[in-house]
Amino acid sequence: MDKFYIITNHSKDGNLAVTKRIEEYLTSNGKTCMIQDKDSAAMSAAYRYTNAELIPEDVECILVLGGDGTLLQAARDVVNKQIPLLGINLGTLGYLAEIDQSSIKPALDHLMLDEYEIEERMMIEGTVYHNNKKVASDLALNDIVIRREGPLRVVKFRNFVNEEFLNSYNADGIIVATPTGSTGYSLSAGGPIVSPTAALLLMTPIAPHTLNTRSILFDDKDRITVEIGPGRGESPENAVASFDGDTNIPMRTGDRIVIERAGKNTKIVKTNHISFLEILRKKMNNS
Repeated sequence: MDKFYIITNHSKDGNLAVTKRIEEYLTSNGKTCMIQDKDSAAMSAAYRYTNAELIPEDVECILVLGGDGTLLQAARDVVNKQIPLLGINLGTLGYLAEIDQSSIKPALDHLMLDEYEIEERMMIEGTVYHNNKKVASDLALNDIVIRREGPLRVVKFRNFVNEEFLNSYNADGIIVATPTGSTGYSLSAGGPIVSPTAALLLMTPIAPHTLNTRSILFDDKDRITVEIGPGRGESPENAVASFDGDTNIPMRTGDRIVIERAGKNTKIVKTNHISFLEILRKKMNNS
């Protein structure tokens, strides 16, 4: 690789000390490196934090400095570019951003020598309908969470798979996660851990009001529909669909969201031989 672009979480590298060290190291080795300008990053309403329109077409790798959250945001913004992402963690060990500060130079050396692998991570797309009309859609790399909004009341969520009724949950919400997202909110809600390179959809209820409720795994070709039902006493309720804990789309009783595999994947660069199992083992030992 010869041409790089850096996206930095300015709250974790405020003076750009780490960012500039990376830029200097790459340029000193004859490579091209651009740093995303903080002020112009979100000037386009089409993007959240990274203005993909500013990324040159010939960039071969995007270096994302921050943590898993920063990488999730960048992945959604640049998915149409289909440029591989390397996450550099400026905090604790992450599931996505696996390179820590002590491993930056060796990782860059591997990139410059073309010694790396690229993992394809599936994404999901959610489309919200109100009165049978599409009102919004967005992508997620980790998960889409549909939850009640407002007072602490139980809401009924009616679930369909490929237009066929599956079940109803009286719960605080529903998580539909990718394999990558299985180690996030879904895990906290009692869901299983899934290998990040698998191809499937994972549905986990949040605080269900029945004791025998479990997560359900679906084929990646399935379409999951979650319809917002009424609250207690058949009262109308407000809800929200949250994409990777970032973008929020309001919903209410009668609205539905259709979730399916997105047409494009996120490409994650791997420069080391740390397996998912090793990362998982370290995370579990630190918990």
